[in-house]
Order: sequence, then structure tokens, then C-alpha cells
Amino acid sequence: MSNIPELDMQRVMTLIDLALAEDLDERGDTTSQAVIPADARAVGVLYAKSDCVLAGLAVAEAVFKKLDPECKFEYILHDGDFCPAKTEIARITGNAVAMLTAERTALNFIQRLCGVATMAHTYAACVKDSSMQVLDTRKTTPGWRNLEKYAVAVGGASNHRIGLFDRIMIKDNHREMAGMEGAGGILRSVERARKMYPDLEVEVEVDTLEELDEALQSNCEHILLDNMSTEMMAEAVRRNKNRAKLEASGNITIERLPEIAAIGVDFASSGALTHSVKSSDISLDIKPLK
Repeated sequence: MSNIPELDMQRVMTLIDLALAEDLDERGDTTSQAVIPADARAVGVLYAKSDCVLAGLAVAEAVFKKLDPECKFEYILHDGDFCPAKTEIARITGNAVAMLTAERTALNFIQRLCGVATMAHTYAACVKDSSMQVLDTRKTTPGWRNLEKYAVAVGGASNHRIGLFDRIMIKDNHREMAGMEGAGGILRSVERARKMYPDLEVEVEVDTLEELDEALQSNCEHILLDNMSTEMMAEAVRRNKNRAKLEASGNITIERLPEIAAIGVDFASSGALTHSVKSSDISLDIKPLK
């Protein structure tokens, strides 16, 4: 695996604290505290109940160790591994009350992230024989962007910009506002962006071939072809002549990916990698440790 963003564990711990606070409030896990001896120990096995690509094991480990710093978290598989149903993923040994208290929060994190990684793997597999890369978008769960983009990369797809700060992205609404000053809005926007942020690459979203021609005149590094037919994108590739990197976006379904890859665009981006994901089915089987 390469080009995988590092997990920002400081942000991860903030999310874990918030998630545990939702579950525990001030009284804690009342059921476990009431029925299980405080010093009881247990062993838990994380296992997949459906096929998935693994992502977020370090987050699950952090949840368990937040409540039981002395617990032992043994990796059987690792992030990026394909995990068939009924396969053991990891084994946890430690305080029984803490393990039960951490269970749902840990599973919520890992199930979501494995779902993202599995979706990314499915999309990337559709174009594995081409040079086109599948990209994610900023359509992520608020606060989870680092985690979800990590899971996308672990699954085999690629990350687009992380936020509003690391690339100039002139989209339709920017073009609309720039057009208030008259024709040539794309050219003006790119020129102004270059002056203010000379260190950043510039991407321009276009809806028509006329807008594509103006974007090419601007010498921007990337052009996003928004909701274009396959035939129109093929014409865009012909006009581009490898001057800018071309990104297909809008209605990028798994079924369309092979035909889009075949016309020669460099990237295809899809919000479905993060916003339309079904969480993987993962469970924790806990038994007393004698």
C-alpha cells in the first residue's frame, strides 16, 4: 500500500472521547457495572460476519485501551487485508467491564471504516487494468475526514484534496460569481488564484466544451469534467492533448467506470466512496478468562 495518509491520532482520540461520552454520560456502563465483578477478566475476539477489506484496527485498539490501558490487543489481520466472513481479525484480553463498555464504540468505528475501505476496493478493482485512478471527494462525515480518507486509500482508491486549503478548486458557483464581471471568468479566476496562492495547483470545473477551451487557455493543472456524457468526455480528451489532468465527476457509477477509463481521462471521482457506504458486519465475541 502507498500514498496512505497517516491517522491523526490526536483527532482520533477526540472522536473517541466524544463517542464514549455519548454512551456513558456521568454514570457509565450501568449494566456491566451492576452484573460483572470489577476485577473480572475476559478475552474478546473481533471477527467479520461479512466479507470486507479491513481499516481502522488502530482506532478500535485505541478505544479499548482508553478504558483499559493494560489490555492486550493482538492483531491477527491488518488494515488493507481482505477478510472473508467468519474470519478472526483481532483478539483482546483485559478487564471484562472495560471491554464490554468499549465494545459498541469500537465496533461503530471499525464497521464504518471497513465499509469505506470495502467500497473503495470495489471501485478501484473496476479499473485495475487501466491507468485511471479513482478518487474520493470532500463528501465525508463531519469530523471523520482523516479517518474516511485513510480508509479509502487502504481500500485501494486515491485521495483528492483533503480540504479547502490544499488545492484551488474553481467550481460552478465560483464561476457564476466570477461571471458577474463579464466574459473570461475562468481566466480571471485562475490568474487571481495564482497570484494569491502560487504554491497551489489549480483545478477548474467545467460543464461544457466551451468552458473546457477557456480552462485550457488558463493553463490550470487539472480540469474536472462535470456530469458529461462519455462521448463529450472523449472529445474533451481529444481537445486537451495531455495539457491538463482530466477528472471525470458526477454520476460516476461502478457500471460506468470501465468505459470512462477507456477514453483516457486521468481520474474519476465519486462521493459514493464515503457518502453511500454500508458498514461492514463485524462482531465481538467475549468470554470469561479463567
